[in-house]
Amino acid sequence: MTLLRSLTAILLSATAIGTAQAETIRVAVGTQDTTINCATGGLLIRELKLLEKYLPHDGKYKDATYDIQWRNFTSGAPLTNEMVAGKLDLGAMADFPGSLNGYAFNKAGRQSLFISVLSGSIKGSGNGVVVPTASPVQSFADLKGKTISVPFASTSHGLLLRAVKAQGWDPARDVTIITQAPEMAGSALLANKIEAHADFVPFAELFPWRGFARKIYDGSQSNAPTMHGSLVDAAYAEKYPEIVTAYLRAAIEADRLIAAEPEKYAELIEKVTGIEAEVAYLFHGPLGLQTRDITWKPEYRQAVKTSFETLKLLKKADSDIDLDRFVDDRFIRAAAKEAGIDYESRLKDYAQTPLVANDAVTGQPITDPARVAQIWVKGEAHVRHYASPEAALGALAEIEKEGGQVRVIYAQDRGSNIKLFAKQAWFVRDADRHLSAFLLKGDAEAYAQAHGGDVIDFAAARAGTTRLSAR
Repeated sequence: MTLLRSLTAILLSATAIGTAQAETIRVAVGTQDTTINCATGGLLIRELKLLEKYLPHDGKYKDATYDIQWRNFTSGAPLTNEMVAGKLDLGAMADFPGSLNGYAFNKAGRQSLFISVLSGSIKGSGNGVVVPTASPVQSFADLKGKTISVPFASTSHGLLLRAVKAQGWDPARDVTIITQAPEMAGSALLANKIEAHADFVPFAELFPWRGFARKIYDGSQSNAPTMHGSLVDAAYAEKYPEIVTAYLRAAIEADRLIAAEPEKYAELIEKVTGIEAEVAYLFHGPLGLQTRDITWKPEYRQAVKTSFETLKLLKKADSDIDLDRFVDDRFIRAAAKEAGIDYESRLKDYAQTPLVANDAVTGQPITDPARVAQIWVKGEAHVRHYASPEAALGALAEIEKEGGQVRVIYAQDRGSNIKLFAKQAWFVRDADRHLSAFLLKGDAEAYAQAHGGDVIDFAAARAGTTRLSAR
């Protein structure tokens, strides 16, 4: 009888193991497709089926099947609600809503982990403030006494509060802050129903691109780091660490692909989201507005810490979360190792997404990123690169003379190095007729005063360059 019981126990154990190996494992991922800096953690993985490529099929996963689920959200808050409800396992969002995610899990007696960075800016670029096109406002200081809308509990909400604080204003007295989703804000800006709007990626660039707003404040002016990254339910990560690592392998692969062909994948982003490829390239192209980065740099950890502090200020959180527990780099380090990436080396690398190119006119290597300008010609698969704004504007005249149509012209802000839509930039033209681009008129005026030159808009810069090239 004892032998029979032993054999029965062994058979039951073997059956249990076989059942575990043959289980169907859910991998439910929440994305924010229109928050295009989350693309390498969601949209691109889904559209290119990269998760399927890296999910494990050995060891305890030898006979497992996967139920891959994707759900798209317009912001981080509803995504967090679904994660806390147990309907999602992973999700991508920015530092501020990511911190809210941590608090929401904590309040529910559970834990989430911030496992990787996808994209960010140590200066804070990506969030921004816009005003209607015809508004007289030229800087954030001009917004005192005015009404500013913002998606509440978003990373741009945190930026707005920091910008108000930097001015020395009382947020309850010196400005009126109201909640407004980006979808509503676009219509309100177009109809001049709001005086200003603060928003996250990509709306501070998208609205100006669509012609009904002007950007008057870039997050880099706050000098407060910001990032987008991926989170996971801690219980899920403990049960399926190899799946979490596989998801991050897919994110690394998506990053590699978009770095190699940013125009191609900017077009894919437009196809899926409706956000124009010209805006997607502004972020994801070389020298982009933000830098794609998988590593937990100290500045990005600080961004999460600052978000915690802001949440307390807003009375959205009343307890502390262990930052070193919440920000967990074990999985991204494992994924980087599997992908052959030196994580420590990448951790120390603060360079923008590099531009390795020759000037489209001279054929000479471009060496000064602060003076770079770019033109995307309609019908061409690749953006043309130029060593200076005046070279690009001279080429623009030739392109149009030959019947070509230009999709977009980019320039780099001479002071902050952020990428700009050249048509909305201010320029300083010096005595040698060299041009320097700036987002803000005030910055252009300060540069002109310090270095000499005239402050002009895009139309004047173009007219002057066209006349010069016609001589």
